[in-house]
Amino acid sequence: MPGITRRVFAASSVAAAASTLFTPARAQVYPARPVSLIVPWGAGGGSDATARIIATLLEKELGQPFNVVNLTGGSGVVGHGEIATARPDGYTIGMLTVEIAMLHWQAMTHLTPRNFTPLALMNEDPPGVQVSTSSPYKSAKDLVNAIKASPPGRFRASGTGQGGIWHLALVGWMQAMGMPANQVAWSASNGAAPAMQDLVAGNLDLTTCSVPEARATIEASQARSLAIMAHARNPSFPDVPTLKETLGVDYSTSSWRGIAAPKGVSPEIVTRLTTALKKVSDSSAFKDFMTGRGFGTVWRDAGEFETFMEQADRQMGQAMRAAGFAKS
Repeated sequence: MPGITRRVFAASSVAAAASTLFTPARAQVYPARPVSLIVPWGAGGGSDATARIIATLLEKELGQPFNVVNLTGGSGVVGHGEIATARPDGYTIGMLTVEIAMLHWQAMTHLTPRNFTPLALMNEDPPGVQVSTSSPYKSAKDLVNAIKASPPGRFRASGTGQGGIWHLALVGWMQAMGMPANQVAWSASNGAAPAMQDLVAGNLDLTTCSVPEARATIEASQARSLAIMAHARNPSFPDVPTLKETLGVDYSTSSWRGIAAPKGVSPEIVTRLTTALKKVSDSSAFKDFMTGRGFGTVWRDAGEFETFMEQADRQMGQAMRAAGFAKS
């Protein structure tokens, strides 16, 4: 080989082969294998159902299975912890729920929304104000006037356990109306369904669970929803006004679900996942599934979801301090 030694030729050949091996054309496109989607709550619930329709549609978009893994325990601490501590390679993502903005205030975990890489907010369900059909209160204004005229604790409400999201919604609402956090006594329950049963039985004066959770009782003509704590009406329940419409108070809160990854996931993977999630959110399959169950749909991209969680975290902290539940 004139002008080139055998050693130089061999070295240049190896370099050329390595260069070809690692060119972008040969790089694996994410995702190259199945992805785990962790849900901090049990199978069969609303979070699980929402995660499974998202996972099914992500598989269609990205060509790899998205396997839902239910990791329960510690009021959501276990599952959220597994999402936060997973390898930031994009192959473990998860569903964040409103509890991630609550648990650290109760000193149940060190995790906050800042321990995650937000991808998208896809569901938001504001609480409603429900009374039984036998209640004398036909509007939220009638109910509030009666609450204000009564001594603290005279009215009883429920919708979840002590310090749960619907309890804090009531506390925030009372404060927004200029009343003490304990103006309405809270009766802890194991969820919205038993609370609605207690409402119908006359053991409660109102519930503050979401309207979808109260839907069966409302459709059975055993209860009615007087208002929702949201900026706009729910299209699935167009006859239920917002608090601002009926009371003039601009207070809103919600239970919500979004998709996130561990801290440190690459921007390229974040963009790919968020783009796919946007297509899922816009699909008729997702919208029909959520509407059929009365679940609210919303879209906030990674940056908007991060801002949303920061605001939710502050709001939950204020409500917990007012109710005496904050320990951190």
